[in-house]
Amino acid sequence: MKRLIVSVTNDLSSDQRVHKVCTTLQNMGFEVLLIGRYLKNSKPLQRTYQIKRMRLLFTKGFLFYANYNLSLFFKLLFLRKNVLLANDLDTLLPNFLIGKLFRIPLVYDSHELFTEVPELINRPFQQNFWLKIERYIFPNLKHVYTVNQSIANIYSEKYAVPVKVIRNIAPAFADKTIDASFIKAVKGNKKMLILQGNGINIDRGAEEAISMMQYLDNCVLYIIGAGDVFENLKKLVVKLALSEKVFVKDKMPYSELMQYTKAADLGLSLDKNTNLNYEYSLPNKVFDYIQASIPLLVTNRKEVAKLVIENNIGEVAKSLESKALAQQVENILKNIEQLKFWKSNLKKISNIYTWKNESKALIKIYKDLV
Repeated sequence: MKRLIVSVTNDLSSDQRVHKVCTTLQNMGFEVLLIGRYLKNSKPLQRTYQIKRMRLLFTKGFLFYANYNLSLFFKLLFLRKNVLLANDLDTLLPNFLIGKLFRIPLVYDSHELFTEVPELINRPFQQNFWLKIERYIFPNLKHVYTVNQSIANIYSEKYAVPVKVIRNIAPAFADKTIDASFIKAVKGNKKMLILQGNGINIDRGAEEAISMMQYLDNCVLYIIGAGDVFENLKKLVVKLALSEKVFVKDKMPYSELMQYTKAADLGLSLDKNTNLNYEYSLPNKVFDYIQASIPLLVTNRKEVAKLVIENNIGEVAKSLESKALAQQVENILKNIEQLKFWKSNLKKISNIYTWKNESKALIKIYKDLV
């Protein structure tokens, strides 16, 4: 059995894309080892494949990335391996060097336009550092895939390398039911909005969603996940005296998260067009909303808006100004017939947009590497 080592920079607990990929690869016949890191709030994990979590001295900034990449290099150096899978640019360099040294296949899964994330676009030194790594390695890669066709096209044109697409589609969940008492507990008799994700960072519209709630009656908003602005969101809820209408909850196991999602009446994806990464993103939560059969309200980002409009499963936000956004949400929730129509469409496409179907493209990439 060939051993495939998968590398990520997170603590493994809530990265559903990586978990789905690892499970699929294990089912293909690989012996899978997933390497991440251990944080002080990391929870125990039970997976059917092997995991290793590295304890590092630093948790953020340049020192973290240096610490992680050096530790990963030496970890990979002494572990048995036949295939390497690097997730995102921040794991690519040690994987590339080890792949060259041992002459073994390297697969690269790019979850985003890494060098165009908001954390880098206004920091030219850091952005150029990662760009140099990308420019050095990318043209030499043979097995690459990313999360949507727009990003694939950008990388293919930039580096003359074929890039395949594996969307971050959720496992089938549409037919699962949730307890009525849970629904009653989380929203009572009110309408429920949800904004979820482990990358709720700057310019992802969470602040606007909270501010909007000042102008909405008989509604509650749940923001669930993690991100750079997460603690600020909790403070904003207190500042605006919205603690009875807005609930900011830390990241949780996927099955628990989907209970909340399925209880909601409207799913939000409110990324702004402040950077290319957001403009071309296709967030995980969009497919979670589809599996939960809840209509969507999204901003006019290329891939997300296209998905919503083509499948007729929600609306594109006209404005992120608080009162205007609240008015659009109110109009959506009042239009019962439109909601029924969207839910009917969601039910249909939930059988199409499943990981079971999407993983077929993943299997094709790895079948010659087994």
